[in-house]
Amino acid sequence: MPRSIWKGAVSFGLVTIPVRVYGATETKDISFRQIHPADGGRIRYKRVCEVCGEEIPYAEIAKGYETADGRMAVLTDEDFADLPSAEGKTVDVVQFVEVGQIDPMYYEKTYVLEADGSGAKPYVLLRRALADSGKAAVVRVALRARESLALIRPLGDVLVLHTMLWPDELRDLGFAAPEADSKVSKAEVDMAKMFIDQLSADFDPSEFTDTYREALEKVVEARLEGVEIPVEEEGAPRPAEVVDLVAALRASVEAAKKRREAEAS
Repeated sequence: MPRSIWKGAVSFGLVTIPVRVYGATETKDISFRQIHPADGGRIRYKRVCEVCGEEIPYAEIAKGYETADGRMAVLTDEDFADLPSAEGKTVDVVQFVEVGQIDPMYYEKTYVLEADGSGAKPYVLLRRALADSGKAAVVRVALRARESLALIRPLGDVLVLHTMLWPDELRDLGFAAPEADSKVSKAEVDMAKMFIDQLSADFDPSEFTDTYREALEKVVEARLEGVEIPVEEEGAPRPAEVVDLVAALRASVEAAKKRREAEAS
């Protein structure tokens, strides 16, 4: 059972839903420590002032903001105390929207909401109402001392909360658009659509695994056991550029058809 990171209430009109918030995801990356290979000792870092060269205790370290021209603004606890509070324990619903209207680029982190105490019935009420209407609730929530825009939506038997980026945190992606003269023919588009049709299927996340992490775990286990690490042969290098798009896509379609026929037999 994970630990709750926040406890408060969702305000749904005149209905208040006491909830606990838990992280809905966990990173499975393998973490490493920096060590001295000669003796296995861990590498430690000291907080040293670049001006006086002294090691500074954490309690004496302040926050500073450096401008592009090199000026430094030093902020104190009093400066932060005067900022709008992000300690609220009530999640206020701002509006209800269709989930499809929100671009996934806005999503930052996902949490799961658990009904707390007497909150079970209003929790189920909100979940059912959202599911039946096909809507999600846009809310403001204060998590980890920072107010965030967030979205509450039903997922199976629970409500999940996605914290979201603010609009000005999304970059203008126009710089990545291809040149206007990069045109493709109808034949190329039709062939690409055929390839898409051949590989179209219902998404099943259980079919995918992190092959890099699995290989890295084997390397770590081999090091711990003192055995030689197996070396996999590299596949043939891919061509740097595909000139004939139609021919390449036609070959891709044929390969996809054969793979599906083999899976069906």
